[in-house]
Amino acid sequence: MISIVIPVRDGARTLDACLAAASTEAGTRDEVIVVDDGSGDGSAAIAARHPCRLLRLPAPRGAAAARNAGAGAARGEVLFFIDADCVLPPGTIGRVAAALERSGPRAIVGGTYDRRPFDAGFFPAFQAVFVNYHETRRADDPDYVATHAMSMRTADFLESGGFDESFLPILEDVEFSHRVRRAGYRLRIDPAIQVRHSFGFNLRGSLRNAARKVRYWIRYSVRNRDLLADSGTASRGLKVACASHGLGLACAAGAAIFRAPALLGPLPLLALLALGANAGLVRAFFAGGAGFGTAASGYYFLVYPFAVAAGAAAGLADIARGRGC
Repeated sequence: MISIVIPVRDGARTLDACLAAASTEAGTRDEVIVVDDGSGDGSAAIAARHPCRLLRLPAPRGAAAARNAGAGAARGEVLFFIDADCVLPPGTIGRVAAALERSGPRAIVGGTYDRRPFDAGFFPAFQAVFVNYHETRRADDPDYVATHAMSMRTADFLESGGFDESFLPILEDVEFSHRVRRAGYRLRIDPAIQVRHSFGFNLRGSLRNAARKVRYWIRYSVRNRDLLADSGTASRGLKVACASHGLGLACAAGAAIFRAPALLGPLPLLALLALGANAGLVRAFFAGGAGFGTAASGYYFLVYPFAVAAGAAAGLADIARGRGC
């Protein structure tokens, strides 16, 4: 039996579609467990309409606590964690079971986002391709496995101690992955395990999401002493792109302020450096068509770094105020 564990807090926008797909996948053999983390929007009522087991936490305790509660109540030999804004394509559970069987004992097997998000629009498509590329490029040796598609044997999860409920509001899957790897577990990504994510992003939402994740990533990475590590979506390519962007802006500002056109000289080199460090991602963008590839690349190189810089500044400010992990 596989137990599909889904934490939710105020997820009414996406939960119905998530549970319709998850219940179909589970059928009569497997189970779906929904843990309502103190929602105030009717998420529990939506879950009650589906053939799932509903656990209700009396007050919000965070995604880590909700996942731990779901795992503690699970009857299955295997846990499959997904998010309440993810929709499982047909055959997902079979692929999870097969991937765990191939991986052997003490394995944590993850999946990724389908490059076709559940909701339409440029910004959801950008995010889906961005995450898919970075989570699958090191499939046999990922830095972490994300909880939008994370599977493992229940006994292994319980032995590991579960997710750290005192950790940051997000990135508990990164901390968990690093901790279990140190304990001797093997991490891998199976690109065939995919979920269709519903982002609900416009431009503002996309930038806010990036800034928020970077803010907490900075706080964790400084403590973990791996700020420059090549880690999933916090890739070296992104770091090079953002550094090149910042240096380019400094050169342009200097040229304007001091009326020194020579300061523009490094711009082509900086552009080539950023492009070279992100060549694989650019190819992934253009796999969606020339129009999308051009727009996504422009957004990534010219606009996205502003959100990354804002998030990094907020994270460093948190650290300066003594707010770490």
